[in-house]
Amino acid sequence: MRLSEVFVHLGEQRFGDLVRRISIGKLRTYQLYESFKTRAHLGKVNTETLRKAAPRLWARVQENDEDLAKDTAQAILLTHFDMVKSVLDFLGIPNEDGFFAKDLDASSYLTDGWQQRAYDKFHGVYPEPAILLYVNHLAWELEKEPRLFTPPN
Repeated sequence: MRLSEVFVHLGEQRFGDLVRRISIGKLRTYQLYESFKTRAHLGKVNTETLRKAAPRLWARVQENDEDLAKDTAQAILLTHFDMVKSVLDFLGIPNEDGFFAKDLDASSYLTDGWQQRAYDKFHGVYPEPAILLYVNHLAWELEKEPRLFTPPN
């Protein structure tokens, strides 16, 4: 699974909503402002440029620009960092304020059905596109063979 696939599955409207809500302050706090600006081909990052850039970013994601998908996912997840911490704590994944060790073997935490359990727990608490992005992003980061999670209707 690629992160660009996750975004494509979310659809253009949800993608645009997530992009338009990226926190510029969090990008600066975590020193990702410049790298995101460069990857997104933006002269500056603010609410207006994000709103205008969303269709162009969407087109690039649809073309499987995986580097852009990774940086965009990171920017979006920083915006929803409280959700990230809550999901990791719920799953029992050891973390330090939302960050876990890069060499973490999460197989004992990501047991069968973990994505559905996390989705069920936080659906309605956090925006659905953000929780769907995160459970898929977490699988992409920690599972050996991640598969796209889509909740049953």
